[in-house]
Parts: sequence; structure tokens; C-alpha cells
Amino acid sequence: MSDAEPIIYWFRHDLRLTDLPGLHAALASGRPVLPCYVLDDDSPGERRLGGASRWWLHHSLAALQQDLAEKGAPLLLLHGDTRKLLPELARRVGATDIYCSRGYEPWAAQLEQTLFESLQQDDVTLKRFPGYLLFEPESICNQSDKPFRVFTPFWKHCLKTATPREPSALPSTCNFQEGDSESVTLKALDLLPQNPDWAAGWADLWQPGSAGARNALQGFLADGLNNYRDERDVPGKASTSKLSPHLHFGEISPVQVWHTVKQATAGQAGPESQAQKFLAEVGWREFNTHLLWHFPHIAEGPFNAAFSAFPWQQNAAMLHQWQRGETGYPIVDAGMRELWQTGYMHNRVRMVCASFLTKHLLLHWRHGEQWFWDTLLDADMANNLGGWQWSAGCGADAAPYFRIFNPILQGKKFDGKGEYVRRWIPELAQLPDRYLHEPWAAPAEVLETAAVELGETYPQPIVDHAEARQTALNAYAAMKNDDAG
Repeated sequence: MSDAEPIIYWFRHDLRLTDLPGLHAALASGRPVLPCYVLDDDSPGERRLGGASRWWLHHSLAALQQDLAEKGAPLLLLHGDTRKLLPELARRVGATDIYCSRGYEPWAAQLEQTLFESLQQDDVTLKRFPGYLLFEPESICNQSDKPFRVFTPFWKHCLKTATPREPSALPSTCNFQEGDSESVTLKALDLLPQNPDWAAGWADLWQPGSAGARNALQGFLADGLNNYRDERDVPGKASTSKLSPHLHFGEISPVQVWHTVKQATAGQAGPESQAQKFLAEVGWREFNTHLLWHFPHIAEGPFNAAFSAFPWQQNAAMLHQWQRGETGYPIVDAGMRELWQTGYMHNRVRMVCASFLTKHLLLHWRHGEQWFWDTLLDADMANNLGGWQWSAGCGADAAPYFRIFNPILQGKKFDGKGEYVRRWIPELAQLPDRYLHEPWAAPAEVLETAAVELGETYPQPIVDHAEARQTALNAYAAMKNDDAG
């Protein structure tokens, strides 16, 4: 083998240069490395990215291009079927190895196997590396050598198993291959919305790319972490990290997050306690990926098979009202409007909105999961599936089905002063706190003073909470009876 034979580094959900084991191994070989990204909308089983994710991807790739350019390297962009494009690229540039980070979705594992077999025919080796998780799914199992199904014992086991490895820096000497003539332009990938540009203004809210990820983490450490345990459920406060899209696109690794947080809070009793709570939330990302890897059927159906017979309703009008934030329940509507306008929704509100769709409206969780897939910037398959199945009561470690979030009480408890609802539903801004989360209960003179006309300026509730709750419980009881029979 000649030292001149290049290694292709295939970027996936790992759009960074630091703490990237596969890229660093390729560069450490001393051989020239050709960085490559493939936008694949064609491989079997692979989900086309949602609109919000495509917006982020465009800007993340632009940031990666800039980072590589500073190292004197191009980023080869390809668009099409990865199964064809990567073998063709290897033949064209004479590469004998393709390095990449592992994928954990069912389609990703199948793609890796297909590529491995087809590349072997050309004497090209596909080598996969970790980098997306703290712990690889196969390394975490219970005392029966089985995958975990409940978060708390899973996370306790992770914390006992080993400390995540130290982050690695980019090698001081980088030998990158010259560009390839088949590369397309970033614009040609057609990732940005047009006519209309519904993402107008998002660039003022977000900074995709590794630099943006580092800035988000440092900002959180400075302004959010110290109050994280008490304020993480309060949507009107900036007490969450908003790292989820950065982690999803691999602009920062969980290993980097882990050690940065640990170093920043070491030996400080209060901050260290807050850090443990925050890192446990990073642990949920690990747990959801663990579930998807070990139980790939959840990509298409419920973890709990009994829910395959649940009597979900069909109501396109109610689904549309939920999507538009017009349910008449302010905390739900505020969340759905925040999502549409920013590509993000506070986690507590995500749970309330998901519970409302599945348990107040009895609409299938897949409708919500698909809407979030299209509209969330952090639309990670494992987290999205895990969150929706948890909320619907059909997932692993799920909230019991009979736990039905009361959107009125949730609003009063976590947005008592109405900062969140008033921001996203300005038509209710003049209502007193007492009535803000149930405007239909306000006396006529209060509504008039606040310039609120129910059914005109703000909708009436599309369902009654008590009636909807009982209907959901009846449906659950009927499903249990059918399953027992």
C-alpha cells in the first residue's frame, strides 16, 4: 500500500474537527485525508431531513467549510445515494479506506453494512468510530446482560461503568487531500427555504457550527447552570442550554460537554449538584439512543406492543389547530407558536403539548412525532421517538397512560407570571395572571378590558379538559381489556 493513497473521511452527524476520533485517526495515519459530506435523500429507509433541520444543516456545513478552509482543506459535497456515491468517489481518488462516525438509527446501521460489503469488492475498507455518544450501546447492559428499559438504573449503571474519555484535539499536522471535481456547491444542496422564507430571522437566534456550540455551552455555564435544577422547567427563563441542535449535528461532542461542565464545577457543592442534574439530561439522550439501537422497531411502532390496538382518533381539523397553536389552551398554543417561529420548544412545554395531542385529542403520537421532525432544529430520531412514546404512554420507561398533563395547572405552575405565554400569545398579554392560563374563566368585563374576544381574537378551548381526560382513560381501559382478552 502506498502512503499516497488517501483516506476519505465521511462526515455524518459529526460536523466538527475537534474530539472527532475517526477524523483524528485518519489524520494520524499520515496519509492525505479527503473530507466529504453526502446529502442522501435516496437510501432505503432513510428519513428525509425535516425543513428546520435542513436550514440548520446548511449553516452547519458552511461553518464546517470555513473551519476546514482555515486548515487548507476543502469539504467535498455530494448529493444522492450514498451507496453509489462513496464507492464511486473511492475509485475516482484511489482511496482504500473510508472512515466515519457510527450511526445508530436502524437505516444507518443497514447503510453501513451495505457499504461495507460493496466497498470490499473494490478492496476498500469502511472503518467506523465512536464520537456521537458518551457510551456505546453495546457496552451498557443490566445484570441479566440485557439492554435497559428504564432510565434511572440505566444512568446509574453508566455513571458506575467508566468516566467518559478525555476529549481529543485536532492533530497539529494535518495532511488534507485536494478537492474533487465532482463536488457540488452548498447552494446546490437546496437546503434553505424559499418562497416563503419561513426561517427569516433564525440567524439572529441561532449560531450553527462548532463555534456556536462552544458559545452556547459557555453562555449556559455563565448564566444558566447555577439555577438549572430549579428553573429548567420554567419556560419563561433562559435556564436551559439549548445545546440540543448542536449535539444532534455533532458540532460539539457529549464528551466535550461532559468534561467542560465537570471542570467548570469541580469542588463547588452547589454548582456541582446543578451539573449532575444537567448531565443526567444529557443522559436521556444516551438512553433514547440505547433504546433505538436495541429495539429498532420503535422507529415504526410503539415500544409497548399493546398500544398497536389503541383506538386513536382521526381528526384533521384538530390536528391542524394543534399545529398552528390554536387549541384555546395558552401553554399549549405558546409552545406550538414558539416551535413554528424559532425551530425550538422548551422541554417542559414539549411534554405538555405532546400529552395534549395524544391524551386530550386522542390523535396518534406519530402525527406529533412527524410534525416535530419537520419543525424542530434538534430533530434527532432517537430523542424524538423517545419523547413522543414517553408522552403517549407507549414507550419504555413511559409516563403511565393515566398520567395526563393538565394544561391549565401546568401553565400556572411553570409560567405563573405568564412571561412565556405573553411572549408567544401577545393577544392575551393584558389578561391578569389569574386568568391567563384559562381565559374562558375570566368574567366578561375582564376579557373586555384585556381586549380579548374568545372565538375571535383567541380561540375557545377545542376540548373540555375534564371530559377529554375521562375519554382518554376510557380508551386506555378498553385497550387493556382487549389486550387481556
